[in-house]
Amino acid sequence: MSDQTIKIRKKGDDGYKVISMRIKDGTLQKLDELSQKSNRSRNEILNIILENAIDHVEIN
Repeated sequence: MSDQTIKIRKKGDDGYKVISMRIKDGTLQKLDELSQKSNRSRNEILNIILENAIDHVEIN
């Protein structure tokens, strides 16, 4: 038997948090189209979009 320790992280300790949001039908349709074309999940697409857009927001 090996002396290697198996490390199991607690669920949620991956740096991500689960949230809920409301989204317009048209926006969801576009999101689903991007998801299908890119072979990525809605979650992946939303994270990519948010990570790239958040630093370009200006509050007036």
